[in-house]
Amino acid sequence: MSETATVIDFILETTIEDFPDALLVEGRRCVTDGVGVMLAGSTDDCSRIVQEQIASQGGSPDAAILGPAGLRAPASLAARANGTAGHAPDFDDTQLSNAPDRIFGLLTHPTVAPLAAGLAVAEREGASGAELLEAFLIGFEVECKISEAIHPRHYMEGFHSTATVGAMGAAATAAKLAGLTRGELAMALGITASLASGIRLGFGTMTKPLHAGRAAENGILAVDLAARGYTSGHDALEAPWGFFRVFGGGFDPERLNLGNPYTLLDPGVSVKMFPCGSLSHPSLAALLELVRTQDLAPGDIDRITFRAGRNILNPLRYLDPQNALEGKFSVPFLLASAVLRRRVGLAEFTDDCVRSPEVVEMMRRVSVEFDPEIDARGYDRMRSAMDVTLKDGSVLNVEADVYPGGPERPLTRDELRAKFRDCAAGALPPDRIEEALMQVERVDEAPRVTGLVSALSGAPAGAAA
Repeated sequence: MSETATVIDFILETTIEDFPDALLVEGRRCVTDGVGVMLAGSTDDCSRIVQEQIASQGGSPDAAILGPAGLRAPASLAARANGTAGHAPDFDDTQLSNAPDRIFGLLTHPTVAPLAAGLAVAEREGASGAELLEAFLIGFEVECKISEAIHPRHYMEGFHSTATVGAMGAAATAAKLAGLTRGELAMALGITASLASGIRLGFGTMTKPLHAGRAAENGILAVDLAARGYTSGHDALEAPWGFFRVFGGGFDPERLNLGNPYTLLDPGVSVKMFPCGSLSHPSLAALLELVRTQDLAPGDIDRITFRAGRNILNPLRYLDPQNALEGKFSVPFLLASAVLRRRVGLAEFTDDCVRSPEVVEMMRRVSVEFDPEIDARGYDRMRSAMDVTLKDGSVLNVEADVYPGGPERPLTRDELRAKFRDCAAGALPPDRIEEALMQVERVDEAPRVTGLVSALSGAPAGAAA
């Protein structure tokens, strides 16, 4: 049986009753985290521009755009807005690598695209919370297994898999909720394969968040066209000119082992503690611990030498960031923030903070070096090392590959709730945050998704944009 047929069977035949309890628990956590980061990003400049452009188009008010704007839009456009918002703070979860030859799971952010697509289609179709969670977990698994199967050159040569593979996850989620037939689903995957795009040139700019938004939108667009009889190639994944070979030069069929095990359970997912590129998180956690335990003041530090391999240094490429978006991919800024503020949170990522005199001065004390020994150890983990030279001449050496939110140190329920509250603080009135959190944590108990999204948006259910 072809790989495309395997994916189709999984989407059509899998139900929430098939999921182990542990998967449902982790799925609720992903939904809570994903909705939280959508709220956090809903007020970003890039989200505001996307929302304004969508509002100017009009159209059927099928689904809510989360956050304070109070907008509704056609499902595919609402998904674009919510997907963009979800990736805007770079605070959304990250797929883990399952083998040394895979670059940290190809750095796919697996939740936002299928969740944004799922929320919009579930609201349009009048689906329940359980149906949303079922479709989301199916799309999540399809996305992650395709990401694991495609050859690593896909990411290494410049594709952003959150955009490309994320569209496949979004299409799987939307198709499950829309009730596509086998033939329609084959066409939807083929259409998605042609629509999928997104290159890493956009890192550090507004275009990177748009990748997740367009992935969610493209998945719904493909499903809606296929449901109306639109055609495409039926073997979207494995064909000579199909997704795997065109986008990655090939794939490993044995890695497309859908549900065996579920990627969300093994190797799991990294839920971010810091709103920036995940490749910096072990270093940030290690430096924050060092600064706090040694009670180091900025004046105590003469310089910091950061060492890592290509997988870290290539994406975190801004040595002299000029704004907050570039700061999310800047080792000097991130380490400077850890030293100066002893935290790296949403409040640190403003243009004023990045270019403040004290931050600029501290960044000058940070040097970034390629380390061939670290590079030779492989890219399955986010490895780095730091030499912190103090003004008294002593040197503190730190190696890092473990971080809060990773598999060795998952966020506790209290930490995840605190993150949600922090994310929602700029988007929802204080008296609505706890109610929203309670509803999101119990997503599969909702008789209709409309009530859930109403708690997360300034737009009343059914209201026109």
